[in-house]
Amino acid sequence: MNGSESAAAAIRQAYQLLFSFRRRNRRRVRRGYAQRYSLLRIFSRFYLILLGGFALITCLAHLFVASIIRDVDNRYAQRFMRGTFTLIETELYRHERKDWPQVMKALNAEFSYRLRLVERARLPDEVRARMKEGDIIVSRAHDEMYHALSGNDMALVLGPFNPVHGPELALGMPLRLHTRLSIWVVFGAVFALALFIWVRPIFRDLEDLRQTAHALGEGRLEARTPSARNQIFTPLTDSLNSMADRIQHLVVTQKELTNAMSHELRTPIARLRFAGEMACAAHTEEERRHLVKMMKNDLDELEYLIDASLTYARLERHALELHPKTVHLAHWLTEEMEKLHPLLSGKTLRLDLRELTPEQVVTLDTQQMARALGNLVRNAARYARKRIEISANVKNQMASIHVDDDGIGIPEEKRKTIFAAFSRLDRACDHTTDGYGLGLAITRRILTLHRGHARARTSPFGGARLSLEWPVEDKRC
Repeated sequence: MNGSESAAAAIRQAYQLLFSFRRRNRRRVRRGYAQRYSLLRIFSRFYLILLGGFALITCLAHLFVASIIRDVDNRYAQRFMRGTFTLIETELYRHERKDWPQVMKALNAEFSYRLRLVERARLPDEVRARMKEGDIIVSRAHDEMYHALSGNDMALVLGPFNPVHGPELALGMPLRLHTRLSIWVVFGAVFALALFIWVRPIFRDLEDLRQTAHALGEGRLEARTPSARNQIFTPLTDSLNSMADRIQHLVVTQKELTNAMSHELRTPIARLRFAGEMACAAHTEEERRHLVKMMKNDLDELEYLIDASLTYARLERHALELHPKTVHLAHWLTEEMEKLHPLLSGKTLRLDLRELTPEQVVTLDTQQMARALGNLVRNAARYARKRIEISANVKNQMASIHVDDDGIGIPEEKRKTIFAAFSRLDRACDHTTDGYGLGLAITRRILTLHRGHARARTSPFGGARLSLEWPVEDKRC
């Protein structure tokens, strides 16, 4: 008995496990269907909405047209059936009234619809109200026509005209109704096929967009949506891919900026810590002042690094809004020349405006372009031996500003990489020159916002030539 009870308990437990597994599996399936699009659901909704809308519009149009032409149809039916009623009435009056039932039976055998003689008192109220001597009444509600016989209280009734039996029936229904249903079935099937062919690529595009958005949400920033099969989704696909590219670029830039900042901050912080420890152990006031000066320089470097990093981050996010102005290029350069002297570190700066006319105008954001120009001059002052020259020209609707120096120059293979963030020449890594590789990166982004570019070439003086180039609008101040 104990063995059978334990076997039964084991069987019950197995059944419970099996049913619980099936319930969990069904819930997972439901959740899976709820989390993604269903082609059948999309197709069914489109089909029912469009076909139902078409059927509703058709019915309303039919009712509207029927209400407009009802009187015309009635008058036409009256004229059409007047001769029939007259012949039947004449045939009846050729016989005595007691023979009318036999006459009506003989006439019914010749007509495909029913003929009856009915007392006027038994007719519907609306028919009696409209009936006058000799008039033909058309009743759409009863699908019958009425004619009052002259000289007595009887009325001749024709109809109903829709057949209820006979060869006009198909599959147990009137041929007219059967034909309409058949047409609707064929039309619905053709419409369903056409709609499915149209909806299927839309479903695929929606599923591609959903999967891409889901992948981006999970952090797989390399995911992209394939080309849309339906032109309706092409702008959305392009926008999503463009957004993904931008997000990936911003994330990569942020990581690079964070890593580079962590690395670059170590040096001034280490120097600050060392100077602070040395200042505590200094024996003379002169030595203490020297260490304090070193600490101030390190703090200035930290401030510059943080400010440059924040500026670069804003430029990478396109958070910086330009405020372009139309200025005379020669006059603007002359004004900026006076502001650049503190950056020279004892070098000679010269401005060459021979290729510019005083009337030449350009459109630029004066503040940001001044920042870009200052970064080039600061870079030139860092590597130049004695001479720095600024020149400018306008050719082929492109404005160019060149900063030349007589320093060590830039190898050709390094000229494209120096404008990347925290990129510096190997020769600069011995810390004989200052800088963190952000100035030229900021310059490149500023020129990109101006729809231009920055480039590096060889200077006529043997060093480096760094150039700013952007399109010129043909305007005059």
